[in-house]
Amino acid sequence: MKGNDIIVGAQMLFVAFGALVLVPLLTGLDPSIALFTAGAGTLIFQLITKASVPVFLASSFAFIAPIQVGIQQFGVGATLGGLASSVVVYIILSVLVKVKGISIIEKWLPPVVTGPVIMVIGLKLAPVAVGMTKNFSGGTQLDYLAVIVALFSLSVTIAVVMMGKGLLRLIPILCGIIAGYTLSVILGKVSFDAVNNSQWFSIPWVAALENGTYEFPKFDLRAILFILPVAIAPAIEHVGDVLAISNAAKTNYLEKPGLHRTLLGDGVATFFASIFGGPPNTTYSEVTGAVTLIKKFDPKLMTVAAVFAILLAFFGKLGGVLRTIPTPVMGGIMILLFGMIAAIGIGTLVNNKTDMSKSRNLVIVSIILIFGIGDMILGWGEFQLSGIGLAGIIGILLNRLLPNTNS
Repeated sequence: MKGNDIIVGAQMLFVAFGALVLVPLLTGLDPSIALFTAGAGTLIFQLITKASVPVFLASSFAFIAPIQVGIQQFGVGATLGGLASSVVVYIILSVLVKVKGISIIEKWLPPVVTGPVIMVIGLKLAPVAVGMTKNFSGGTQLDYLAVIVALFSLSVTIAVVMMGKGLLRLIPILCGIIAGYTLSVILGKVSFDAVNNSQWFSIPWVAALENGTYEFPKFDLRAILFILPVAIAPAIEHVGDVLAISNAAKTNYLEKPGLHRTLLGDGVATFFASIFGGPPNTTYSEVTGAVTLIKKFDPKLMTVAAVFAILLAFFGKLGGVLRTIPTPVMGGIMILLFGMIAAIGIGTLVNNKTDMSKSRNLVIVSIILIFGIGDMILGWGEFQLSGIGLAGIIGILLNRLLPNTNS
């Protein structure tokens, strides 16, 4: 491998870094562990797909709300066990695609179902984003300095999205974090105790066990049933990402190594990440955009990025710095990101020309939105489904049961 490839590979991690660490910071998981599981998950994906697809796997935004709620209701260990169980969804889809072909995805998970489910993921997180902008302590009392920092982070992120050139436009999250963090330092709102107290070299799980951000996974049926249906959304996102990289590289990765292999690789990577205390993995479109921009589609670049991610996980001072990022900095960026997730859901309906004048489609979309955003709960005894997961399952059932008429 050439020295230039190592530099380009490291750059791929730089592109993914902002979103990668943001998910654990928002959910209370350890960002250093997330770095490790992203790198290891990418290597696992390459092993299963025979190192033929140039994609990087890291923290999935789809699981932010389930992780937050899951930790509150079931605890860290049971939540990690539920997240690890998401591999079941990927295995089922992988087998179905292998046996029936990609058309099975379109049959059971059409845009009229996946679009509103994606919208629910974004809209459900809206109160979280707004709440994070109010003050530096995480409370509800309004601090105008916090709002200023949040809006500044948001403005810089938007500016990079709209006007950034080259690789710069692929790292808007990282730019927003740096800008908001700098302003917070100037305002004297950053405490560096976490950096001063951290070692240069550390094993992430030692500190995570001490501060409660990691527990050994427990397979609690309630947590599994709560989280499992949520995996449908990132699984569908996976299909879109593989199609995107196939178009960019002019190579049909849906056929070779096959969508069934890429789905399985993503699922096993998610299982590994969750067992070791990181957020579930998903393919990163930012990195796909980066390799498309520089026109380098060698999967070895992702191997380099993965190795760098693993090495950085043991750099204790980096973890300390990440823990000093003020809440309003992340809140400002989240306003844009969560809104964009909802907008992607709308785009899924629009781009696939879903006819909303049909009563059938209107009913499916309406019920998914209200069940998901309103936290509808159905079940009996210990068995309960709610929120995003319930909305996804109801959407699938309605799509199969309602007659497909012209009205």
